[in-house]
Amino acid sequence: MISNMQPGSVADYIKSGYALVQRNYNLIKHEMGWEVVNAIYQVVSALTIGFIGVSGPPEGMNERVLFLVSGALLWGFLSILFHEVAESVAWERWEGTIEYSFMAPQPRGVYMFGVCMWGMLYGLVRVVICLTAVTLAFNISLAGANLGAAFVTLAASSLAFIGMGLAAAVLPLISPEKGSQATHIFQAVVLLVSGVYYDIEVLPAWVRPLSYVSPATYTLRAARAALLEGASVRTLLPDLLKLVILGAILIPVGFRIFSMGENYAMRTGKLKRTG
Repeated sequence: MISNMQPGSVADYIKSGYALVQRNYNLIKHEMGWEVVNAIYQVVSALTIGFIGVSGPPEGMNERVLFLVSGALLWGFLSILFHEVAESVAWERWEGTIEYSFMAPQPRGVYMFGVCMWGMLYGLVRVVICLTAVTLAFNISLAGANLGAAFVTLAASSLAFIGMGLAAAVLPLISPEKGSQATHIFQAVVLLVSGVYYDIEVLPAWVRPLSYVSPATYTLRAARAALLEGASVRTLLPDLLKLVILGAILIPVGFRIFSMGENYAMRTGKLKRTG
Protein backbone atom coordinates (compact mmCIF):
# COMPACT_ATOMS: atom_id res chain seq x y z
CA MET A 1 0.00 0.00 0.00
CA ILE A 2 1.28 3.41 -0.94
CA SER A 3 1.35 6.04 1.80
CA ASN A 4 2.74 9.57 1.51
CA MET A 5 2.20 10.69 5.09
CA GLN A 6 4.76 10.59 7.86
CA PRO A 7 3.57 8.92 11.07
CA GLY A 8 1.38 11.36 12.98
CA SER A 9 -0.77 11.46 16.06
CA VAL A 10 -4.20 9.89 16.33
CA ALA A 11 -5.68 13.39 16.49
CA ASP A 12 -4.05 14.24 13.14
CA TYR A 13 -5.53 11.13 11.56
CA ILE A 14 -8.98 11.89 12.96
CA LYS A 15 -8.82 15.46 11.60
CA SER A 16 -7.70 14.12 8.23
CA GLY A 17 -10.57 11.62 8.15
CA TYR A 18 -13.04 14.31 9.19
CA ALA A 19 -11.83 16.45 6.30
CA LEU A 20 -13.13 13.77 3.92
CA VAL A 21 -16.50 13.78 5.67
CA GLN A 22 -16.65 17.56 5.31
CA ARG A 23 -15.59 17.36 1.66
CA ASN A 24 -18.30 14.84 0.80
CA TYR A 25 -20.86 16.95 2.61
CA ASN A 26 -19.86 19.99 0.57
CA LEU A 27 -20.12 17.92 -2.60
CA ILE A 28 -23.73 16.88 -1.98
CA LYS A 29 -24.64 20.49 -1.15
CA HIS A 30 -23.90 21.32 -4.79
CA GLU A 31 -26.23 18.49 -5.88
CA MET A 32 -28.91 18.98 -3.24
CA GLY A 33 -31.70 18.70 -5.78
CA TRP A 34 -30.62 15.17 -6.67
CA GLU A 35 -30.23 14.31 -2.99
CA VAL A 36 -33.85 15.32 -2.41
CA VAL A 37 -34.91 13.17 -5.36
CA ASN A 38 -32.97 10.19 -3.99
CA ALA A 39 -34.47 10.63 -0.53
CA ILE A 40 -37.98 10.78 -2.01
CA TYR A 41 -37.25 7.64 -4.01
CA GLN A 42 -36.17 5.80 -0.87
CA VAL A 43 -39.31 6.91 0.97
CA VAL A 44 -41.58 5.88 -1.91
CA SER A 45 -39.84 2.50 -2.14
CA ALA A 46 -40.38 1.87 1.58
CA LEU A 47 -44.02 2.94 1.31
CA THR A 48 -44.54 0.61 -1.65
CA ILE A 49 -43.19 -2.32 0.37
CA GLY A 50 -45.30 -1.31 3.37
CA PHE A 51 -48.53 -1.33 1.37
CA ILE A 52 -47.98 -5.03 0.68
CA GLY A 53 -48.49 -5.61 4.40
CA VAL A 54 -51.54 -3.35 4.49
CA SER A 55 -53.20 -5.35 1.73
CA GLY A 56 -53.50 -8.44 3.95
CA PRO A 57 -56.09 -9.20 6.66
CA PRO A 58 -56.46 -6.66 9.50
CA GLU A 59 -55.20 -9.15 12.09
CA GLY A 60 -51.48 -8.68 12.61
CA MET A 61 -51.28 -5.83 10.11
CA ASN A 62 -49.00 -3.72 12.32
CA GLU A 63 -46.52 -6.61 12.64
CA ARG A 64 -46.60 -7.37 8.89
CA VAL A 65 -46.07 -3.74 7.91
CA LEU A 66 -43.31 -3.30 10.47
CA PHE A 67 -41.60 -6.50 9.30
CA LEU A 68 -41.58 -5.31 5.69
CA VAL A 69 -40.81 -1.68 6.39
CA SER A 70 -37.99 -2.54 8.80
CA GLY A 71 -36.45 -4.66 6.05
CA ALA A 72 -36.70 -1.77 3.61
CA LEU A 73 -35.23 0.74 6.08
CA LEU A 74 -32.40 -1.50 7.23
CA TRP A 75 -31.51 -2.47 3.71
CA GLY A 76 -31.64 1.20 2.76
CA PHE A 77 -29.07 2.02 5.43
CA LEU A 78 -26.80 -0.93 4.66
CA SER A 79 -26.98 -0.43 0.89
CA ILE A 80 -26.16 3.30 1.24
CA LEU A 81 -23.18 2.44 3.44
CA PHE A 82 -22.05 -0.25 1.01
CA HIS A 83 -22.64 2.04 -1.98
CA GLU A 84 -20.75 5.01 -0.54
CA VAL A 85 -17.71 2.87 0.32
CA ALA A 86 -17.75 0.66 -2.78
CA GLU A 87 -18.22 3.50 -5.26
CA SER A 88 -15.93 6.03 -3.61
CA VAL A 89 -13.30 5.32 -6.27
CA ALA A 90 -15.82 5.69 -9.08
CA TRP A 91 -16.92 9.08 -7.71
CA GLU A 92 -13.32 10.22 -7.32
CA ARG A 93 -12.60 9.27 -10.92
CA TRP A 94 -15.77 10.96 -12.16
CA GLU A 95 -14.91 14.17 -10.25
CA GLY A 96 -11.34 14.01 -11.58
CA THR A 97 -9.86 14.04 -8.08
CA ILE A 98 -8.70 10.46 -7.71
CA GLU A 99 -5.02 11.14 -8.38
CA TYR A 100 -4.99 14.10 -6.01
CA SER A 101 -6.66 12.05 -3.27
CA PHE A 102 -4.36 9.07 -3.68
CA MET A 103 -1.24 11.26 -3.79
CA ALA A 104 -2.23 13.32 -0.76
CA PRO A 105 -0.01 13.01 2.34
CA GLN A 106 -2.52 10.73 3.99
CA PRO A 107 -2.38 6.98 4.73
CA ARG A 108 -4.85 5.03 2.67
CA GLY A 109 -6.40 3.68 5.85
CA VAL A 110 -7.25 7.22 6.98
CA TYR A 111 -8.74 7.98 3.57
CA MET A 112 -11.00 4.92 3.71
CA PHE A 113 -11.86 5.68 7.35
CA GLY A 114 -13.17 9.09 6.30
CA VAL A 115 -15.17 7.56 3.46
CA CYS A 116 -16.68 4.99 5.82
CA MET A 117 -17.61 7.58 8.44
CA TRP A 118 -19.31 9.66 5.78
CA GLY A 119 -21.25 6.62 4.55
CA MET A 120 -22.50 5.83 8.06
CA LEU A 121 -23.59 9.40 8.82
CA TYR A 122 -25.21 9.88 5.41
CA GLY A 123 -27.05 6.56 5.63
CA LEU A 124 -28.28 7.29 9.14
CA VAL A 125 -29.74 10.66 8.12
CA ARG A 126 -31.53 9.07 5.16
CA VAL A 127 -32.95 6.30 7.37
CA VAL A 128 -34.26 8.78 9.96
CA ILE A 129 -36.03 10.75 7.20
CA CYS A 130 -37.51 7.58 5.75
CA LEU A 131 -38.56 6.20 9.16
CA THR A 132 -40.36 9.44 9.98
CA ALA A 133 -42.27 9.39 6.69
CA VAL A 134 -43.19 5.71 6.99
CA THR A 135 -44.34 6.06 10.61
CA LEU A 136 -46.65 8.92 9.68
CA ALA A 137 -47.99 7.15 6.57
CA PHE A 138 -48.86 3.84 8.23
CA ASN A 139 -49.43 4.98 11.81
CA ILE A 140 -47.09 2.24 12.97
CA SER A 141 -46.91 1.64 16.69
CA LEU A 142 -43.38 1.47 18.09
CA ALA A 143 -44.54 1.34 21.70
CA GLY A 144 -42.92 -2.03 22.39
CA ALA A 145 -39.86 -1.52 20.19
CA ASN A 146 -36.35 -1.32 21.59
CA LEU A 147 -34.90 1.40 19.39
CA GLY A 148 -31.63 1.44 21.31
CA ALA A 149 -30.99 -2.23 20.57
CA ALA A 150 -31.87 -1.65 16.92
CA PHE A 151 -29.30 1.15 16.63
CA VAL A 152 -26.67 -1.01 18.35
CA THR A 153 -27.39 -3.66 15.73
CA LEU A 154 -26.89 -1.12 12.95
CA ALA A 155 -23.58 -0.04 14.46
CA ALA A 156 -22.36 -3.64 14.71
CA SER A 157 -23.45 -4.47 11.17
CA SER A 158 -21.73 -1.38 9.77
CA LEU A 159 -18.32 -2.93 10.42
CA ALA A 160 -19.03 -5.96 8.22
CA PHE A 161 -20.56 -3.88 5.44
CA ILE A 162 -17.60 -1.52 5.50
CA GLY A 163 -15.36 -4.54 4.94
CA MET A 164 -17.53 -5.73 2.06
CA GLY A 165 -17.54 -2.23 0.60
CA LEU A 166 -13.76 -2.03 0.76
CA ALA A 167 -13.49 -5.30 -1.17
CA ALA A 168 -16.08 -4.16 -3.73
CA ALA A 169 -14.36 -0.77 -4.16
CA VAL A 170 -11.55 -2.55 -5.98
CA LEU A 171 -13.86 -3.27 -8.93
CA PRO A 172 -14.18 0.37 -10.17
CA LEU A 173 -10.48 0.75 -9.44
CA ILE A 174 -9.29 -2.02 -11.75
CA SER A 175 -12.12 -1.78 -14.27
CA PRO A 176 -13.14 1.83 -15.03
CA GLU A 177 -15.62 0.70 -17.71
CA LYS A 178 -17.70 -1.92 -15.86
CA GLY A 179 -16.46 -1.99 -12.28
CA SER A 180 -19.14 0.31 -10.92
CA GLN A 181 -21.93 -1.79 -12.41
CA ALA A 182 -20.36 -4.94 -10.98
CA THR A 183 -20.74 -3.58 -7.44
CA HIS A 184 -24.53 -3.58 -7.98
CA ILE A 185 -24.40 -7.28 -8.86
CA PHE A 186 -22.55 -7.96 -5.61
CA GLN A 187 -25.16 -5.96 -3.72
CA ALA A 188 -28.04 -7.79 -5.43
CA VAL A 189 -26.69 -11.17 -4.33
CA VAL A 190 -26.62 -10.00 -0.71
CA LEU A 191 -30.19 -8.71 -1.09
CA LEU A 192 -31.35 -12.08 -2.44
CA VAL A 193 -29.90 -14.33 0.26
CA SER A 194 -30.39 -12.16 3.38
CA GLY A 195 -34.17 -12.24 3.85
CA VAL A 196 -34.80 -8.53 3.50
CA TYR A 197 -38.47 -8.95 2.61
CA TYR A 198 -39.02 -12.60 3.52
CA ASP A 199 -37.78 -15.26 5.89
CA ILE A 200 -34.65 -17.04 4.69
CA GLU A 201 -36.44 -20.37 5.26
CA VAL A 202 -38.30 -19.85 1.97
CA LEU A 203 -35.04 -19.89 0.02
CA PRO A 204 -34.14 -23.03 -1.94
CA ALA A 205 -31.90 -25.41 -0.03
CA TRP A 206 -28.95 -24.80 -2.34
CA VAL A 207 -29.13 -21.02 -1.82
CA ARG A 208 -29.75 -20.98 1.93
CA PRO A 209 -26.12 -21.64 3.00
CA LEU A 210 -25.16 -18.26 1.48
CA SER A 211 -27.50 -16.51 3.92
CA TYR A 212 -25.44 -17.77 6.86
CA VAL A 213 -22.35 -15.90 5.69
CA SER A 214 -24.20 -12.67 4.87
CA PRO A 215 -23.97 -9.98 7.58
CA ALA A 216 -27.35 -8.63 6.48
CA THR A 217 -29.04 -11.87 7.63
CA TYR A 218 -27.99 -11.36 11.25
CA THR A 219 -28.62 -7.62 11.05
CA LEU A 220 -32.20 -8.07 9.91
CA ARG A 221 -32.92 -10.85 12.39
CA ALA A 222 -31.56 -8.89 15.35
CA ALA A 223 -33.08 -5.55 14.36
CA ARG A 224 -36.51 -7.08 13.74
CA ALA A 225 -36.38 -8.79 17.12
CA ALA A 226 -35.63 -5.41 18.69
CA LEU A 227 -38.38 -3.59 16.79
CA LEU A 228 -41.13 -6.22 16.81
CA GLU A 229 -40.45 -7.99 20.10
CA GLY A 230 -38.59 -5.36 22.10
CA ALA A 231 -35.56 -7.63 22.45
CA SER A 232 -32.68 -6.29 24.54
CA VAL A 233 -29.02 -6.07 23.58
CA ARG A 234 -28.31 -9.02 25.89
CA THR A 235 -30.89 -11.14 24.07
CA LEU A 236 -29.43 -10.15 20.71
CA LEU A 237 -25.85 -10.80 21.83
CA PRO A 238 -25.33 -14.00 19.74
CA ASP A 239 -26.20 -12.21 16.49
CA LEU A 240 -24.28 -9.09 17.52
CA LEU A 241 -21.17 -11.15 18.22
CA LYS A 242 -21.46 -12.77 14.78
CA LEU A 243 -21.65 -9.31 13.20
CA VAL A 244 -18.60 -8.09 15.12
CA ILE A 245 -16.64 -11.23 14.17
CA LEU A 246 -17.61 -10.84 10.52
CA GLY A 247 -16.55 -7.19 10.67
CA ALA A 248 -13.22 -8.10 12.28
CA ILE A 249 -12.61 -10.53 9.42
CA LEU A 250 -13.99 -8.53 6.49
CA ILE A 251 -12.39 -5.14 7.23
CA PRO A 252 -8.74 -6.30 7.05
CA VAL A 253 -9.54 -8.65 4.16
CA GLY A 254 -11.35 -5.89 2.28
CA PHE A 255 -8.57 -3.39 2.94
CA ARG A 256 -5.97 -5.88 1.74
CA ILE A 257 -7.92 -6.52 -1.46
CA PHE A 258 -8.28 -2.77 -2.03
CA SER A 259 -4.53 -2.23 -1.49
CA MET A 260 -3.69 -4.96 -4.00
CA GLY A 261 -6.10 -3.43 -6.51
CA GLU A 262 -4.61 0.03 -6.01
CA ASN A 263 -1.09 -1.25 -6.68
CA TYR A 264 -2.33 -3.06 -9.78
CA ALA A 265 -4.15 0.04 -11.09
CA MET A 266 -1.09 2.23 -10.60
CA ARG A 267 1.21 -0.33 -12.21
CA THR A 268 -1.01 -0.76 -15.27
CA GLY A 269 -1.99 2.90 -15.68
CA LYS A 270 -5.70 2.42 -14.97
CA LEU A 271 -5.95 4.91 -12.15
CA LYS A 272 -6.52 7.94 -14.39
CA ARG A 273 -8.70 6.24 -17.00
CA THR A 274 -12.26 7.45 -17.21
CA GLY A 275 -13.66 4.71 -19.45
